[in-house]
Amino acid sequence: MSCVKKILAVLDGDRQQQKALNRALHLARISGAHVTFMLSIYDFSYEMTTMLAADERNSMRDSLITDRKVWVKDILEDYNTRDIDYDVNILWHNRPFEAIIETAMQGNYDIIVKATHEHEGLAALLFTPTDWHLLRKAPCKVLLVKEHEWPEHGKILAAIHTTGEHEHHRSLNRIVTEAALQFAQCLHSDVHLVNAFPGAPITIAAEIPEFDTTNYRETIQENHKVALAEHAMPFHISPQNQHVREGLPEQVIPELAEELDAELVVLGTIGRTGFSAALLGNTAEHVIESINCDLLAVKPEGFVSPIKL
Repeated sequence: MSCVKKILAVLDGDRQQQKALNRALHLARISGAHVTFMLSIYDFSYEMTTMLAADERNSMRDSLITDRKVWVKDILEDYNTRDIDYDVNILWHNRPFEAIIETAMQGNYDIIVKATHEHEGLAALLFTPTDWHLLRKAPCKVLLVKEHEWPEHGKILAAIHTTGEHEHHRSLNRIVTEAALQFAQCLHSDVHLVNAFPGAPITIAAEIPEFDTTNYRETIQENHKVALAEHAMPFHISPQNQHVREGLPEQVIPELAEELDAELVVLGTIGRTGFSAALLGNTAEHVIESINCDLLAVKPEGFVSPIKL
């Protein structure tokens, strides 16, 4: 089974090293997928050329696009593209994440592959980076690439939320697990499942001295173990690869990923918009900042991107 058929690889216009390009080629080589290498460019000085005639403005824009096409071809010469079916797409757009999402929707791509970098300081808190937009709004899987290699017989960690009582939680758990297994088949890797559960509320322990926090913790942990085992059964994932840990998901997932030396973390992400999303983010965004391996984000069944064509 092929894990993907069409890959949209987002190039980094500010860097010579192209982690997404390298990862997309690796994925295409093992899956036989077609790759589109895309680059979204925009020169804000273009806004200052309104005094020019329309054909002069278009000529300036076309010249910049042509220069970037040459740059991409030069970059590709440093990589082994033999037997890879690919094309190059340079887009003129002042909002890169919209260009990426629109291209993904128009081309019906299976996955977006993009390098991610550390986002530090107040800018990361208030001004949502492109990859955060992709996590929330992309119509397909998003693979955010870091430095960790993809060795054969490695480990893939799928984050499962077993406490959800609604069908959409169970559906997303299934989608996450299936995506992990598909990539494991391509990469000849082993799938592990992780489920985080909350500890005893401090307020209850403080207000009710006779409250048995140890018994509470053990009961909650056992319930999560049973739920995770029930989820894992139809996928034939062994008990040794089922991990239930106490703590917040954004703490538990990176810690276990490091312990396992995982090459890929897979989790579900539900799009958020508005001020709360800009300030708080979600589990996927917190996790990507803390892990040293790639992150594959998948969307719920029936997800519709808020970006309109």
